[in-house]
Amino acid sequence: MGYKVVVVGATGNVGREMLNILEERAFPVDEIAALASRRSLGTEVSFGDKTLKTQDLDAFDFTGWDIALFAIGSDATKKYAPVAAKAGCIVIDNSSLYRYDPDVPLVVPEVNPEAVEGYSKKNIIANPNCSTAQMVVALKPLHDRAKIKRVVVSTYQSVSGSGKDGMDELWDQTKAVYNPTDEVAPKVYPKQIAFNVIPHIDVFLEDGSTKEEWKMVAETKKIVDSSIKVTATCVRVPVFVGHAEAINIETEEFLDEDEARDILREAPGIMVVDKREDGGYVTPVECVGDFATFISRIRQDSTIENGLNFWCVSDNLRKGAALNAVQIAETLGNRVLKKV
Repeated sequence: MGYKVVVVGATGNVGREMLNILEERAFPVDEIAALASRRSLGTEVSFGDKTLKTQDLDAFDFTGWDIALFAIGSDATKKYAPVAAKAGCIVIDNSSLYRYDPDVPLVVPEVNPEAVEGYSKKNIIANPNCSTAQMVVALKPLHDRAKIKRVVVSTYQSVSGSGKDGMDELWDQTKAVYNPTDEVAPKVYPKQIAFNVIPHIDVFLEDGSTKEEWKMVAETKKIVDSSIKVTATCVRVPVFVGHAEAINIETEEFLDEDEARDILREAPGIMVVDKREDGGYVTPVECVGDFATFISRIRQDSTIENGLNFWCVSDNLRKGAALNAVQIAETLGNRVLKKV
């Protein structure tokens, strides 16, 4: 017996990736349903060698289904997730709606797998923000060894984090640069994204930070340790897929760069590629389609007593969204549901 799984938002970038990863990781699926809004009704999506026709989310009955992977925006999630949860189907939500709810666990399986057991309060588990997910995978093993006091992170986030419209805008603007008669004005982003970087993701808050930066702070505290101080600067860059982060940590105990490298090599979900030579590091274009979070450029920060710098790269559609959601489903099955 496997699991009855629903993918909600199956026609979007993340929903399609969820279907791919369920199949790639051989998740024990007994039955699967692909749901979408009425405007996408009947659109075909792939699940391994099968083709699924999307069903109407409005009319779907979640009764008897085990797990629903949600890949729709917060507004739609607010409407449909409680319906699924009330019907007894456990929701794993990729939106930001439930991440900061004290009754909903926020889970990265390599970091806090035990947290899935708190799902029962609302029958919902939250998936973290894409930029947070890859960072905490790297922070946790180092925190366990030397206790991290403070994190300073600058992100270089790809346009796929904004969905298909963001990717289309980069593509169209890039072409327009070479054909000046085809000017493409910014719509998704406040400024031109082609051949540019924009230090602004999500809305501005009163203190001058953006909501994306606030998310990284709040989610790191909830997932890893509430005592960690985090400051973030989040930047959108003209890359289609793959987020990169320059991370600086300050620890309570001294942690040598060689020991840190060894710890990260042994940590789940991490691949260390750190050669001090031309090309001896991983860039976003190289991580696309991979499950791992890649760590490079590990080095001591000599400006503080106990400091380290490193470079962190991951496929944001995978570890930052779809992969983490499927890993949560796997953890839920292994620790709680145990149907297989």
